[in-house]
Amino acid sequence: MKKLIAGIAISTLLLTSCGSGGLSKASEKSFVSGSGAAVVIAEENRVRAPKISGETLDGSNYTIDQTRVTVVNVWASWCAPCRAEAPIFQDFSIKNPEIRFVGILTRDNFSSARSFTQRFGITFPTLIDDSLIVKFRGSLTPNAIPTTLILDNQGRIAARISGATTVAGFRKVLEEVTGSAING
Repeated sequence: MKKLIAGIAISTLLLTSCGSGGLSKASEKSFVSGSGAAVVIAEENRVRAPKISGETLDGSNYTIDQTRVTVVNVWASWCAPCRAEAPIFQDFSIKNPEIRFVGILTRDNFSSARSFTQRFGITFPTLIDDSLIVKFRGSLTPNAIPTTLILDNQGRIAARISGATTVAGFRKVLEEVTGSAING
């Protein structure tokens, strides 16, 4: 009986891992989408964010300022949830200039990404080095497209939102990290 149950479990695992939901191709059908769930880390348990810098979509170099609250959004132009939340981040970035916003483009091409930023009027920088995501390993790693990380004003990883966020959900997490009211 144990062998039968083990065989069924292994077969189920193999069959479910063969679907098109893997991460082998960059298309809207092959990415992991989060539920929008937020994780906020207690101050005493936060770890320093890695140094994040590199080339942006506009060809300039950018380094994340680790002395202010920073929202890091991992996105792609082909990602429907990314399109849904882009106006939220742009609006918050304008209404809250004390908070730094930066994107990290993942699994996308530059012309589509530039069109995306123009379409949604994105004014904050987007880094184009997909490998920057790996630097977060060992902390709250970006685990879906989109993922939003919030760094506190000491450069520590304070929160992660896996998947698309809402205005109310994003404001709540930002207010928890900053300890103050947020416009938006």
